[in-house]
Amino acid sequence: MMASLLKLSFSPIRNQLLIPKQLKIVTSLNYTRNLPLKPFNSTSPLPEFADHPTVRNHDDLYKFSIEKPDLFWSKLAISRLLWDKEFDRVQKCDFKTGEINWFVGGKLNVSVNCVDRHAKSNPNKIALIWEKDEPGQQERITYQELYHMVNQMGNMLLQHNVSKGDRVAIYMPKCPVAVTAMLACARIGAVHCVVFAGFSDEALAGRIQDAQVNTVITADQGVRGGKILELKKIVDAAVSKCPSVKQVFVYKRTGGDVPMGKIDIPLEKALSEVSKPYCKPQEMDSEDPLFMLYTSGSTGSPKGLVHTQAGYLLYTTVTHKHVFDYQMDDIFGCVADIGWITGHSYVVYGPLSNGGTTLLFESTPTYPNPGRYWEVVERLKLTHIYLAPTALRLLIKMGDSWVHNYDKSSLRVLGSVGEPLNHEAWEWYYKNVGEQRCDIVDTWWQTETGGILISPRPSNSKAEIFPAMPMRPFYGIEPCLVDKENNELKGDNKEGLLCIKQPWPGMCRTIYGGKSRFVDTYFKSDKGLYFSGDNAIRYEHGFYRITGRVDDVINVSGHRLGTAEIEDAIANHCAVAESAVVSFPHDIKGEGIYAFVVLKDDITENAEEIQDELKLIVKKQITSFAQPDIIQLVPGLPRTRSGKIMRRILRKIAHKEQDFGDTSTLVDPDIVETIIKRQQMN
Repeated sequence: MMASLLKLSFSPIRNQLLIPKQLKIVTSLNYTRNLPLKPFNSTSPLPEFADHPTVRNHDDLYKFSIEKPDLFWSKLAISRLLWDKEFDRVQKCDFKTGEINWFVGGKLNVSVNCVDRHAKSNPNKIALIWEKDEPGQQERITYQELYHMVNQMGNMLLQHNVSKGDRVAIYMPKCPVAVTAMLACARIGAVHCVVFAGFSDEALAGRIQDAQVNTVITADQGVRGGKILELKKIVDAAVSKCPSVKQVFVYKRTGGDVPMGKIDIPLEKALSEVSKPYCKPQEMDSEDPLFMLYTSGSTGSPKGLVHTQAGYLLYTTVTHKHVFDYQMDDIFGCVADIGWITGHSYVVYGPLSNGGTTLLFESTPTYPNPGRYWEVVERLKLTHIYLAPTALRLLIKMGDSWVHNYDKSSLRVLGSVGEPLNHEAWEWYYKNVGEQRCDIVDTWWQTETGGILISPRPSNSKAEIFPAMPMRPFYGIEPCLVDKENNELKGDNKEGLLCIKQPWPGMCRTIYGGKSRFVDTYFKSDKGLYFSGDNAIRYEHGFYRITGRVDDVINVSGHRLGTAEIEDAIANHCAVAESAVVSFPHDIKGEGIYAFVVLKDDITENAEEIQDELKLIVKKQITSFAQPDIIQLVPGLPRTRSGKIMRRILRKIAHKEQDFGDTSTLVDPDIVETIIKRQQMN
């Protein structure tokens, strides 16, 4: 039976809206000229370069992509994407001015690339698997069903005067309706701004105001970890401060009783009033905005990063396919929320552009118990799981028995995204989850980059993967290290600020309303480099290890120490679940080292003994002056709902300051007071 948007609702009127069982998939695009997505043989080039005389293996292809980037990316763009009008020029970029343009003159539609072409060629293939918060409950949406849902949503938005270029805020649970809203915006040329459905009303209002949003799509409530999230009430509080918002569409996720005001429109009712089954896709210029996504700035003011159409889509398509060795029968399980760039690139756009099956995981890794991820792997036969080190460390703390209770034989590739994956977590992941047979793809990238820049794969056949480092730059990515005067550091075994020498299609184009801030942040010298803000070490063979943010470097008696390196050493203690290291003022050293350490639940060892052992581990693995001056054992760390540790708060605690700013985005704001009380007791 053909899916409808109401099918995904718990509303008692769920069957009121019916989509015809057979609808012709309307398109004027040619679906036959794209190269097939052949399995990637790591000893051979990409299919587009199979006959190239100088490209025989991965190393040859990487060299070719650096030396001839225009030819490399143009071949991929023509073969991997469907164009209404092919581009006139591959790129027009200048890192010195921050001007980034790819596939100049080209026109396409992202929703057609992600939905229509696969609905035509493989209509009954599963596009989305919605793993609901309720354990064991899932729904599957085929490409044909998704096609009709996107057309219906697109027409609904048009009927309510949402036009090309309008900003639409999406504040929803991770569900098919949210993905449909993203793709419908792409279809009609509106710019979606997805905000993680866990931010406070103040945080949501700030993003709505900055983006000048006129339409919001939300749900009555969310469900996460067995708890009800009052999304509509949060939106009401936010919208009351945002006069630009003219309408709010409310999806019935739970059927809970929520207030409906003058500008509120039940989403199901609005969709039921759509008469046309087909929404003609807007022909979009390659550099038209696709979406805005907000990320934290060093000043505390969120940055609305703008990603555009063709370059972003191509880069997510290619990286999803080849970093993860994605095959057409795989079931890709990225558990990130769509409110973050990982969800955009590797839940929605990358997998769907490749015609894949992608997971929408609505719950948490510990609900109803710490075996939830592995139960999902067993039940849905996931071939990939892509998650954050924070989640891994949390599960390590819960013990090994949970992961061993389930069949994980379907898994081929394990992914990690976010902060650097420490050695202990890497080993646990490899042995307990991957059963010593799955590659671990530890990826480095940023919201700004759009997609993965450094990862162990692709690489030549059986090439080694080393723990706790992303290792190899992706095709077309030329990293370098610079010192604090922005001079390039040549050779192996060097540590410095990680920069990228030449542009790539997936990078963001600007900060909305802040072009000068964009240039000052990412292109701040005349060297013609992209500044990542991360420190890294380059080892032999050009392998990279990320050591932390530039502002996560501590200068102890003139010695520069990366906090990530100290945290990595601390994590090797068998009693430690996770840690966070910051600096604090020291009368003699200039800066001292303050370590906040979370122990595993079953630890009975004396606290003083553990603290002494941790100092010895750090001394042994790094050096004597890297030993923490203060080690505070804490029950948890202040983190956002995305799992990011709020280090600025820990720095203020270490500095014994009182003004912590807005803590409303923390999962548990009370943890701050708990840490302070324990600090005062010591």
